Amino acid sequence: MPQTPRTPSLSRRSLLRALGGTTALGALAGCGVPAAYVQPGDRAAADLSVSDKRLTWANWPLYIDTDDKDTTRRPTLEAFEKRTGISVDYVEEINDNDEFFGKISPSLMNHQQTGRDLIVISDWMCARFVRLGWVQEMDRARQPNVARYLDPLLRSPAFDPGRTFSVPWQSGITGIAYNRRKVGREIKHVSDLWASDLKGRVTLLSGLDEAFALLMQGNGVDITQWTADDFHLVCDQVEKHVRSGQIRRFTGNDYIKDLAGGDVLACQAYSGDVIQLQADDPDIHFVVPQEGAELWAESLMIPNLARHKANAERLIDHYYDPAVAAELAAWVNYVCPVPAAQDILASSKDEDTAALAEDPLIFPDTSMRGRLAIARDITSTERVEFAKRWNAIVGL
Repeated sequence: MPQTPRTPSLSRRSLLRALGGTTALGALAGCGVPAAYVQPGDRAAADLSVSDKRLTWANWPLYIDTDDKDTTRRPTLEAFEKRTGISVDYVEEINDNDEFFGKISPSLMNHQQTGRDLIVISDWMCARFVRLGWVQEMDRARQPNVARYLDPLLRSPAFDPGRTFSVPWQSGITGIAYNRRKVGREIKHVSDLWASDLKGRVTLLSGLDEAFALLMQGNGVDITQWTADDFHLVCDQVEKHVRSGQIRRFTGNDYIKDLAGGDVLACQAYSGDVIQLQADDPDIHFVVPQEGAELWAESLMIPNLARHKANAERLIDHYYDPAVAAELAAWVNYVCPVPAAQDILASSKDEDTAALAEDPLIFPDTSMRGRLAIARDITSTERVEFAKRWNAIVGL
């Protein structure tokens, strides 16, 4: 087990622009254009895995462990290559869900190979790929670690019951971050964001898919089965707080700078970002409100016509070995989708690494887990209407 990096790396999500499905191609997929749908029988290509020991993996920047002395080396990936003889072309090309969708959608909708055997995208975008029939069902016989160790909370999202087409890479929580010293009290509820002494010093996330669930939970909504009325009530409330000046602005991941600099006292935030902010300022806290918070994931998927499907399935299972998952978690600091990795981290001889096992933002404790839920995704028929209203409020 490597020692925890002395300087926390820039968060993967700090690169996310959180467009929330606003691009033209995103709208096309959201509408579920019939011509774009691929029938199950047309998704697979001849698998060359046995004779061609390689695969191409597209991921986000800064989303895998690297060597302390040489950041071009990725220890967990190199271990897989050495053990299996499979060469991995690891490409850090995903900076935004919609942007990447636009890059590969022409190939997928035209029944052409993408040149990628494995991709990592946010679950709300995964839902779009599943609806369009653009990804292949995985063979769990090649993935015994996934079957055994995947966190029960992540096993069956509404868009992919049983995780037939997707496997979480890393997970996280959308909750509330705040400066405890400057606020002068604990924040425990979503409604605490609307306190008068926080006026003008609160931010919300700008992306529709990133923002709405937590706000609904503040209203006591079960986000696994929210309705259009629940969504419009949230919009009414947010409009009110915009008019009153309570909300300073809507952000992507630039809330990190606002919170660290003191311009903002409380905001919607991602758990992985706050772990890193706390390294510089222990007064910054992250809270899962009493009403609950959204648990999300960014997941591994195998696109249609991938030529090395079996190799990709073996790589996915490699990262569900608890020892490998622990090594990865020590670097990326998001919610680990392999709870069994906690004991591995706890046994580390390095104190800082062992301490990560007790961090509830990496391994949520029982109390926190009981307040986490995965929101049902926005359907293709809802997306255009909802995005239009939300983006008008946000100013996109």
